[in-house]
Amino acid sequence: MPNFLTSDQLSLHYEDTGSGLPVLCLSGLTRNARDFDFVAPHLTGIRMIRLDYRGRGQSQWSPDPLTYTVPREAQDVLELMDHLGLAQAAVLGTSRGGLIAMVLAATAKHRLLGVALNDIGPVLAPQGLEVIMEYLGRNPDAATLDDLAVMRKSAMEANFPDVPLERWRKEVGHTHQETARGVAINYDPDLRAAVLAAGATGAPDMWPLFEAISPLPAAVIHGTNSDLLSHDTVAQMAQRMPGLIVAHVPDRAHIPFLDEPEALDALHRWLGQMA
Repeated sequence: MPNFLTSDQLSLHYEDTGSGLPVLCLSGLTRNARDFDFVAPHLTGIRMIRLDYRGRGQSQWSPDPLTYTVPREAQDVLELMDHLGLAQAAVLGTSRGGLIAMVLAATAKHRLLGVALNDIGPVLAPQGLEVIMEYLGRNPDAATLDDLAVMRKSAMEANFPDVPLERWRKEVGHTHQETARGVAINYDPDLRAAVLAAGATGAPDMWPLFEAISPLPAAVIHGTNSDLLSHDTVAQMAQRMPGLIVAHVPDRAHIPFLDEPEALDALHRWLGQMA
């Protein structure tokens, strides 16, 4: 499986499949390349590049957990692009990945072809951040992944109605593993300390980062039940960036799986603008 060395000598895992328009798929905070398994079959005709951030998935854990920051991870993305010989790429960013995309737009816009944000924007709702901090870096109280899937389905049913248990079982398997002591997270638990050290709220004002994306092709996919990205923020995003492709995905919270019809329509329109 391919890996590359960062400038601070960490081995990071990535996947590089398909051909065509290069699209960097950047996952959520605790997630990894598997974040895009549900949408991958629907995005044909592109070169899909997925990165496991430092400390997540199959990438090496950092000896200095305080490097688990959005700016350092944005630098890792640029170093991956350099490793692959990519002058430019589009970015599909889920949650944390969208924050990285916005930082790249503000600091290395010449490397970007377009940006699609999955349930993330320049304002992070406090209630969503509180939910993230409840589980970040902590092992769940579950004996098996099957048990965890049942727990997840029960907890998410109100905001993700009619999602089959099989899908939750796949998702919890992306970020957890079974051990002799029960289910454990498969990422560096010190990620929690890094997020707390960074303030756990993002930049004080991230609107300039979002606005830096313009005039590149841009899209935002919003789970209508999201506790992190509000309807008001999405409306302001559309107002500040004419031409922004906006998709509201019903019966989804943070985060849509991206294979919902509304999400796929937005992604295909976004990709079409860069064809």
